[in-house]
Amino acid sequence: MSVTLSYVRRARIIRKLPRAALVTSDRRVPTIRVDALDPAFALAAAAWAGRLQLPLAGEAEFALQLGRQGLQFVELRPDAAGPIRADFVTGAAAHRRQFGGGSGQMIARAVGLQPGIRPAVLDATAGLGRDAFVLAQLGCALTLIEREPLIAALLEDGLQRALSDPAIATIIARMQLIRGDAIALMQAWTGNPPQVIYLDPMFPQRDKSAQVKKEMRLFRVLAGDDGDAPALLAAALALAANRVVVKRPRKAPAIAGNKPAYALEGQSSRFDIYAKKALQKSVGLRRPA
Repeated sequence: MSVTLSYVRRARIIRKLPRAALVTSDRRVPTIRVDALDPAFALAAAAWAGRLQLPLAGEAEFALQLGRQGLQFVELRPDAAGPIRADFVTGAAAHRRQFGGGSGQMIARAVGLQPGIRPAVLDATAGLGRDAFVLAQLGCALTLIEREPLIAALLEDGLQRALSDPAIATIIARMQLIRGDAIALMQAWTGNPPQVIYLDPMFPQRDKSAQVKKEMRLFRVLAGDDGDAPALLAAALALAANRVVVKRPRKAPAIAGNKPAYALEGQSSRFDIYAKKALQKSVGLRRPA
């Protein structure tokens, strides 16, 4: 399957993916290369390498690999866990779509889904888009922001592949991706503000000897911890029309700053809700220029 979209279809998925450093300057830069897992993907892999300013050969600790299952990120140690990719068609996403509990899910209640109300949501920490996909499946219009170029690339590729699956293409059509810094984008937002802003910042790992989930460990290689979470919350509270929802580990403290109005607590995670005013029927959501 080709990873190249037409300009029109690609524009619906991602508004902006400029070249940028993969990590901030205060952390060690991991060595990453781009690999084509099959010669048929060599040209497309080279295109990704150019966009992300990564080498196509040489010694590296990690690789962005392109093959028949799409784009994936993997650690190259012999005993490393398998790769991560954005997958909305199979696996956990497919299972949750079919058996996840619909609008009774905790995330749906946190965002404010009610009969006749499907708010426009800005997911300002999109990651691989899993929570956004759940909300889009339930009828919400989603704008996704991801600031780490390589994570945004994985998400773009996953959205692109999912568009070709008739079972979920209409869901993916509700998801629009923007690559950029969420704080700056929210501060410069024009037009109708999002009704709900959803945040799931990376929580600092407190027990450094504990085994971290594969995906979280690889995400930390790229993104580190979200030390600017208080500024992210402040920008979201200034912009959101109706509420801000923050996903946290169940026992973690709330983000420094304003206190949430209430929280919904599950077995391992919690949603802190910062209410501003009651939700009404969804309105159109204009993205920043």
